[in-house]
Amino acid sequence: MRFVPLAVAGLLALTACTAGAPKDAPPSLGAQPKPSGSASAALPATTLELWHGFSTDTEIKAFTDVVNGFNKKFPQITVKLRKGVQDENITQAIRSGKVPDVAVSFTTDSVAQWCKSGAFQDLTAVIKQDGIDLSVIPQVARDYTEYNGVRCMMPLLTDAYGFYYNKKLMKGAEPPKTLTELTELTKKLTVRDPDGTIKVAGFIPSFTYYENTPAHMAPMVGAKWLNDDGTSAIGSDPAWQQLLKWQKELVDWYGFANLEKFRKGLGDEWGSDHPFYKDKVAMIIDGEWRTAMIANDSKAKGLDYGTSPMPVADDKPDQYGAGFTQGTVVGVPKGAKNPQAAWELIKYLTTDTEALVTLANALHNVPTTKAAADSPDLVKDEKFQTFLDIFNHPKTVTLPSSINSVFNQESFAQFLEAWEKGSAKDLNAGLTGVDKRINDRLKLSGS
Repeated sequence: MRFVPLAVAGLLALTACTAGAPKDAPPSLGAQPKPSGSASAALPATTLELWHGFSTDTEIKAFTDVVNGFNKKFPQITVKLRKGVQDENITQAIRSGKVPDVAVSFTTDSVAQWCKSGAFQDLTAVIKQDGIDLSVIPQVARDYTEYNGVRCMMPLLTDAYGFYYNKKLMKGAEPPKTLTELTELTKKLTVRDPDGTIKVAGFIPSFTYYENTPAHMAPMVGAKWLNDDGTSAIGSDPAWQQLLKWQKELVDWYGFANLEKFRKGLGDEWGSDHPFYKDKVAMIIDGEWRTAMIANDSKAKGLDYGTSPMPVADDKPDQYGAGFTQGTVVGVPKGAKNPQAAWELIKYLTTDTEALVTLANALHNVPTTKAAADSPDLVKDEKFQTFLDIFNHPKTVTLPSSINSVFNQESFAQFLEAWEKGSAKDLNAGLTGVDKRINDRLKLSGS
């Protein structure tokens, strides 16, 4: 499971997808009839339609195997799977009224809009009725599956972001714990030709490099996206300026043109020519899935590497160990034909330890319940354990729920591109401008 930021064009689909949906309280799945015997016997024979975004053979087989486990528990329920579904497909189906019973999304960018508009049903009543203790799920995952008290989603596996380092290039150095240590190590490990051409980079600070998004790097300084009232905090939180000043100093040390030339000549992030495999970059920010990609790539076999939490600001040592997380979510769309059976399937997928462990092992993602993370059947080594620890760290964060989530990220990214190339000179004014664009959009959205 790997998250790719949505394009700006997708924003319109998100903000307008629920036109015609009720503006008052979202529909609730409501309490379901209590079974007189077993839950399996109480549900009538039916067919559920489940849409998901898995697309590779490995992903599809893993998810199908887990759903087959549900079929053994509820043999009278047939589950029809539709693969490769994206958020745009789901929102269009909801508008048309031809919805699946269960929908799985790889991104949390749509959750706030779906919960607020009623595009997905509130699960609060059935969660309470079935006595599900949500405290077994870390708070950060609970946060990204609800909006303003409406829980219209449940978490199904997650990604956690940390630090990878090439031990061969590190030459015995310990992974950095602070930004100062990262800067020093970056300069020490970088190799250049006399003309300044970069041959090996210690660390690439550019926000346009692979997983170096502001969301993923924000935990390094404890930066906030939103104020308590939902308005943008990017311009007012000094942590953002701290991060960006550090980042720009390192970009300038390389020389922006030199860094861009090097970055654009690197291999595909998702292929065998990844620069981390090729000893071209010593340290990177990445998700837990990279451990499996390295293990399964013949060109990466023998790579001697380690994992650790991301380094943090020198004046914020208590941030160390935390990171960023964002995960797969699943819910019942408005208008689903079989809501009771749909809820049983969601409950199985998101709370059954065996199901979560099976899926986590196959996809090499972080399971979202404590029981699954602690299960002896979960395949993990010290490299993967790093990401389990990051996910469970109390200061690990996610993107806060916002009905304009994509727009907020894109607005910030546009400024960051200008900032690191040097065309935006006034950091304070630039961040204030980002706040204004985000807050203006929030007003237009009626929030």
